[in-house]
Amino acid sequence: MMTQEQSLYIPMGVKPDTEWFPGFGKPQLLQTFTGSCASMLLALLLWLIKGSVPLAVVTFLTGVSASVMMTTKDRNNLSVLDQVRFMARFMNSQRVYPYRAIKEWPWQEQKP
Repeated sequence: MMTQEQSLYIPMGVKPDTEWFPGFGKPQLLQTFTGSCASMLLALLLWLIKGSVPLAVVTFLTGVSASVMMTTKDRNNLSVLDQVRFMARFMNSQRVYPYRAIKEWPWQEQKP
């Protein structure tokens, strides 16, 4: 019998979610919306405290553009927000592994 070898080609850069522009899809839109709401609250707080409308508008627009830039994924499917999350997870992870040494080969350590 002849066996036929089949190979599977998986193209690089294929993403399961639909995107509106490269690296920005529905999950990133929700994250951007959350960041925009936070910047809107900060701008409102600045406006109430300082009374400066230009400062509040610049704060809001800077927050919106920063949230879009931080959530947009690159070619490696990573965003700035993902990198910050990975760094925080690494900082909280265990990096010291205490152990107790045991005699693994006791017959080799016998002295005559």
